[in-house]
Amino acid sequence: MQPPSIHQLIRTRRTIKPAQMDARPIDRDQIQTLLEDANWAPTHGLTEPWRFTVFLGDARKRLAQMLAQTYREITPPGEFKQNKFDSFAVNPTLAPLVIAIGMKRQPSKKISEIDEIAAVACAVQNIHLSATALGLGGFWSSNPAACSDAMRNFVGLGEEDRVLGLFYVGYPATDWPAGTRQPIADKVRWETE
Repeated sequence: MQPPSIHQLIRTRRTIKPAQMDARPIDRDQIQTLLEDANWAPTHGLTEPWRFTVFLGDARKRLAQMLAQTYREITPPGEFKQNKFDSFAVNPTLAPLVIAIGMKRQPSKKISEIDEIAAVACAVQNIHLSATALGLGGFWSSNPAACSDAMRNFVGLGEEDRVLGLFYVGYPATDWPAGTRQPIADKVRWETE
């Protein structure tokens, strides 16, 4: 069987949320492959700002507790939603692998923060495409609790650094979902003269 082309991987990549994943564990070698592929993302000034914290096993329960507690602490009482709190308390336990996505700020700040964030986003896209090649689904969650100062401290990043969310990885519990996009022609303007 021939491996899929990069074009096929890009066009079949799908967001699969933790509730849509089954409990099969992900092999350590596969996790290492995802992380190595992330490490080859483009990076302005070769700063390589991505930092990842991998949560497996019972560590996912600690993460879930931390997320739920943080949501409760940062949400004004009038905006608190019990169903959101409940999802924070369970989602990390539904995916066999959760990766906290960090951005380590260059001390000199020579490279702009937006460039560093874009580099981390490219690294996450590499993870997602690599996961797709392995038959794994992924979901990047960038909710306020996952991107909070409390999460930054939880994963051991510094004050100038940021957490850009959590990336959930797992095997789809059902068939691979189909995807759709609006025509690219609607999103491109050509300038030729």
